[in-house]
Amino acid sequence: MVFRCALIGAGIQRSRSPALHEGEARAQGLDLRYRLIDLDELSVGVEALPQLLGEAVREGCCGLNVTFPCKQAIVPLLHAVSEEARAIGAVNTVVIVGGKLTGHNTDGSGWAWGLQRALPGADLSRVVLLGAGGAGSACAEAVLRLGARGLVIVDRDPDRATQLASRLSEFFPERKCNAEQDIRRAMEGASGLIHATPTGMAKMPGMPLPEALLRPGLWVSEVVYVPLETELLRNAKHAGCRIMDGGHMTVGQAIGAFRLFTGREAAADRMEKHFRSMDQK
Repeated sequence: MVFRCALIGAGIQRSRSPALHEGEARAQGLDLRYRLIDLDELSVGVEALPQLLGEAVREGCCGLNVTFPCKQAIVPLLHAVSEEARAIGAVNTVVIVGGKLTGHNTDGSGWAWGLQRALPGADLSRVVLLGAGGAGSACAEAVLRLGARGLVIVDRDPDRATQLASRLSEFFPERKCNAEQDIRRAMEGASGLIHATPTGMAKMPGMPLPEALLRPGLWVSEVVYVPLETELLRNAKHAGCRIMDGGHMTVGQAIGAFRLFTGREAAADRMEKHFRSMDQK
């Protein structure tokens, strides 16, 4: 049996997903073939998703990973969505069976796996989330599920931050979850920062917030993994923060996606070792 998988997103030529999935499959004696469907390379946007999904079904794909900017746009195009993905409001993994597409989200569980691995005992008393898109929504749901008592959401689109805070408050009524437009006010008394915007990616270098807001005692989690050490992580380390690079979430979500695609459990340590052995420049 051949497992045919793909990743849909923009600017994904440096993605590690093909190597991670194909490498783990080989180690388990499986034939898995994983390709990239890059919107930038095709010169299209999210409006092309219906056509791309139809092609994936016709080609016999068993599953798709989904990344920026498609995680939320793809939801209305699916036949079913898991409860976790519905709570998050975004999909990063699609399973295809008999032409039917079911959306899941392994970003949240992947991020939680990474946090517990990289930052055991992290203080979750007041967490700031920067970025309320697909990845940010998943991290928000995950950190609340892990027990965060307070979550402050900051996004360049205030309405998106407010909508996410409102949706999460319905699922976690016992937790304090609110939106804030001013990053400086949001960071006052914060115990941790989750950065979930594209800033810092190879094609979008820079800092997502003023360096002066980083301080000892604060932990910083990054979702960007190309490059693995972003400017944010470099400055956070210099400021004395505990840090979690984007590779942890990448491996964690891949473990979940591999299970959905193949029905097999990935060897977490082997997959992470494989990821860390790749050229991250």
